[in-house]
Amino acid sequence: AEDEVTLFERDMKEFWIQFKFSYGTEQNNQTSALRDLCKETLEALAEKWSKKLKEEDVMIDKIHEYNNEILQQSKYIAEKEEQLTEIRSKLNQEQEQQKNLTDSIEEVKQELMKKMEIKSSKNKAAKEKLEQVSKIKTLFKDHLALEMRRIPDEQLQFIFRHIDHKDPDKPYVCTLSINEQGDYEVNSCTPPLDCIAELQLKLRETNNFSAFVANIRKAFTALSYK
Repeated sequence: AEDEVTLFERDMKEFWIQFKFSYGTEQNNQTSALRDLCKETLEALAEKWSKKLKEEDVMIDKIHEYNNEILQQSKYIAEKEEQLTEIRSKLNQEQEQQKNLTDSIEEVKQELMKKMEIKSSKNKAAKEKLEQVSKIKTLFKDHLALEMRRIPDEQLQFIFRHIDHKDPDKPYVCTLSINEQGDYEVNSCTPPLDCIAELQLKLRETNNFSAFVANIRKAFTALSYK
């Protein structure tokens, strides 16, 4: 019985050893094949992912390039908008200046037209006054035998004739001017009149020049009869 047991144990051991050897060899072969397959798979995956990573890197670089281009374009657009704003501001200022200049020109034009109207009115009034004075001078000279002359030193000379009935052409002369105070002043009277100071004072008080001339003529006429 011990021999059979021992033999059985030995056979079992041999069987186990052979089984282990057989199983281990097969297992090792399967493991090696699996390892090789895994290695190949991993290498393929690594290559695939490496390629994808490279493509992604290229894509990322392109995205960075696009972002940089967009940033540069944004800066360019911002600069152009700023320049456009400055141009618009200058244009508005120029338009405002143009408007102010146009308004100033219009004001000057209106003022010049008013001055021209005033000057024209003054010229017309002066012309009318000159014509009136001319008529008065003609009247005095032709009918009253009075001649008026402007002589040096801003003096006005009155020459009366037809005073002396014995010598109608004999001149009676009175010279008048305006002094520094703006008052009339008789500078000379030929022949002299005693009432000249009184007539000068009355002229200054009344400023009635026609009456003064008429009174001078009356005084010369009265003197001619003496």
